[in-house]
Amino acid sequence: MRVAREDKPLMIALGFTLVILAVGTGYTLTTNGTAPLLQPTYLLQQLQIGSFLGICAAGLMVVILTGHIDLSIPATLTGAAMIGTAIGGPTAIPAALAFGLCVGLLNGAGVAILRVPSMIFTLGMDTVLRGVTVAQTGGFAPQDQATPLMLALAKDRFLGIPLALYVWAGVSIVVAFLLARTSFGRAVYAIGTRERAAYLSGIRTRPVIVGAFVASSVCAALAGALLAGYSAKAYQGMGNAYLLPAIAAVVLGGTNVLGGSGRYVGTLIGVILIVLLNSVLSIMQMPEALRQIIYGTVIIVMLLIYGRGDRETGQ
Repeated sequence: MRVAREDKPLMIALGFTLVILAVGTGYTLTTNGTAPLLQPTYLLQQLQIGSFLGICAAGLMVVILTGHIDLSIPATLTGAAMIGTAIGGPTAIPAALAFGLCVGLLNGAGVAILRVPSMIFTLGMDTVLRGVTVAQTGGFAPQDQATPLMLALAKDRFLGIPLALYVWAGVSIVVAFLLARTSFGRAVYAIGTRERAAYLSGIRTRPVIVGAFVASSVCAALAGALLAGYSAKAYQGMGNAYLLPAIAAVVLGGTNVLGGSGRYVGTLIGVILIVLLNSVLSIMQMPEALRQIIYGTVIIVMLLIYGRGDRETGQ
């Protein structure tokens, strides 16, 4: 049975995921006589931690599909968490999301209206936001604590499933619906394929690009609020570990880094792949340096396989 070209990245990512699961299970069975990776409780715990990454990746995918990139995710996540914990009360999460909305509007305006390259503008925004958080805290860890709602969404369970997974599922449904079933989603793909052609075909490209950056920043802000709940507080640099894994999850899931093609289910598989990879490396107690080497090697190998598949099909 011939696999469709757009399904090949999904099959490759799924295959790598199964390989990682098999390697981790074999290692634990050999060394400890147990297989935690096959235990639903352990897997749910890992997915609970991975839900923060999954939410970031969901919003970032929308930006990447337009052919742009958002490098302000770490500072947006951190800033939203700090604002939410500082304000507290029932308005904490809305305030965090409002912060993400403002960052997204600024990023979108800078890229779509001022025509500054997204890599440069969002990197500058990330630097500005980092400076603001340092000025706000004086360089020290803030004393504010996460609100009860933040704690509940990040840690509590319903029917045995972490609430964070429900939030991730809700975000996934919204993003998948926007991309597959709305004119906004069709415009996102068209802009990523060729922005000028999309504009000449009647698509209002600027609002769509702004909307894509808003989606990315709001998702990062939501992840920040949840991560603050999981950590019980906000702290500087809490978003630093999420940028490259989020980009990797989107790209490993088959989304073209230059925009125009990709399916959200691929991003889901990419997030699960990264979560399992990090889990297996932790179980093996790999030194941090070796973990980074293995992590990067897996990404490079998968991207080379994707590129090889494109050349074989004449792309």
